[in-house]
Amino acid sequence: MQSTTWALGSRTPLMHGGAHEGSSLLRSRLERPWSTRSLSGRHTTVAQRVHRSATTASRQSSRCSWKVLGTRRKTLHPGRDRVLQQHDKFVSASSAAQEGQSQEEDDATMLASQVAIGMLQTGSSLGSGSAAVAKDAADETIAHSEDAAQQAISTPSRWKRRWTIIALCFIAFMLCNMDRVNMSIAILPMAQQYGWDTATIGIVQSSFFWGYLLTQVLGGVWADKFGGKRVLSFGVIWWSMATALTPLAASLGLPVLLVMRACMGVGEGVAMPAMNNLLSRWVPVGERSRSLALVYSGMYSGSIMGLALSPQMVARLQWPSVFYVFGFIGIFWFLAWEKNASSSPAVDNKISKEERDYITSKTIKQREGTQVPWKLILSKRPVWALILSHFCHNWGTFILLTWMPTYYNQVLGLDLMKSGIYSVLPWITMAIAANIGGWVADAMVQKGVSVTRVRKIMQSIGFLGPAFFLTQLSKVTSVGGAVGCMMACQGLDACSQSGLYSNHQDIAPRYSGVLLGMSNTAGVLAGVLGTAATGMILKTGTWDDVWRVAIGLYLVGTVIWNLFSTGEQIID
Repeated sequence: MQSTTWALGSRTPLMHGGAHEGSSLLRSRLERPWSTRSLSGRHTTVAQRVHRSATTASRQSSRCSWKVLGTRRKTLHPGRDRVLQQHDKFVSASSAAQEGQSQEEDDATMLASQVAIGMLQTGSSLGSGSAAVAKDAADETIAHSEDAAQQAISTPSRWKRRWTIIALCFIAFMLCNMDRVNMSIAILPMAQQYGWDTATIGIVQSSFFWGYLLTQVLGGVWADKFGGKRVLSFGVIWWSMATALTPLAASLGLPVLLVMRACMGVGEGVAMPAMNNLLSRWVPVGERSRSLALVYSGMYSGSIMGLALSPQMVARLQWPSVFYVFGFIGIFWFLAWEKNASSSPAVDNKISKEERDYITSKTIKQREGTQVPWKLILSKRPVWALILSHFCHNWGTFILLTWMPTYYNQVLGLDLMKSGIYSVLPWITMAIAANIGGWVADAMVQKGVSVTRVRKIMQSIGFLGPAFFLTQLSKVTSVGGAVGCMMACQGLDACSQSGLYSNHQDIAPRYSGVLLGMSNTAGVLAGVLGTAATGMILKTGTWDDVWRVAIGLYLVGTVIWNLFSTGEQIID
């Protein structure tokens, strides 16, 4: 009596009259022997997935064998044991695959088929009854392993390619703030050395923003035209060189120093639009808030490292060392970036097809070479709400960024070392809160809360939280109380990363880089005016006067944002 089994990788049945015939026909299909040593080194992750699939298939077919053989327990006990021993070989072979490499999905099913041949041979040697049972188990093994191997190959690897881009952007933003905040520490010994008053300190601090202001919109335009990878590369190298040259510029006079700080701002000015352009292409909408929060937390981490390391370096190696060391770190990032980054999944040669297809299906397709619809963009109220809110937000943020160590020194009477240490704590809070806020915002969106509502809630926290705790600074008298207020202020401010900082990709995903450049221009203008104005206010006024202006702008921003912002796409 003939029975039917299906050949591996084919829809053609193999007709055989017994286990020997089926075994030889199956073997004829397998011209390539399984050898983990001969496999290509570029499929390690596939091998691991094949191993898991093979093990799963073995367990499933083993249960089938036990079920079939269990009905003949008394008469076929030796056959059952010998057939099931083939499953152990199957698992052992697939474990070898995990230690070695893998090729295609048929390598996994080849393992199963070789085991199936062994099953057929074993069954044949035990008699016709065992042969039939062995054939059933063999067929089941092949079927399960084919399905499992196909699923293993089609499943993306655990480490996603887009995570590499996000991680490198995180490091770039960490360097960005390390190179920026080192001046807030070095400015104290520099002011003593060169005889600067508070007004001059304010001008030096604000000179960075002169250049930063120039490249906000240009950075977005360049990123849309040349790709975010190139623009971010330029930015990091440019600002790193300017950082390293700062001590030389200071020795040549105040005007040269101001120009050098402005040049540094030119480099850092393109970073945010370029990053926004990159993430709009690499990150699906459902992952956007937490991805942006992670990248922006790189800035907070940079502030932490810069404020923690700078006092130590100033004390041991003098203030110029801060600029030399921090500047040269950017070179190492540049080398890693050039090797591992691409402007979009479409041009990346390291991404899997599955991940590329997934990202493409979850992001807006970019129109290369499309002219920016300036008139349309400027005619939308949510765009202006974003621009004005960004201004209101950054006034207070940049004052804290540039003046916090000076505040600790002048008001709390802390020396340089303690000022740096206490300045770190609010940024730690900010880094943690930004990522928590990102996860919360994405979770709300995934649960059905509208993007508009999520953006308004998160940004309202980012406005009202800092406003409240700035009002408390004048009431506390201890160092711990003042630092606690600063920590709460900065931590709640970080919710803005899931508010206005995520909104550019919501309302105009195709032009997110340009739109961020526009709104951040307003934000940088607030930094220029706020940082310089603080120095002027302190000549005749107090720190309470400084905080009152920031609080007023936080409240204005809250009203504008809640009245006119949206989380829906308004520009195609």
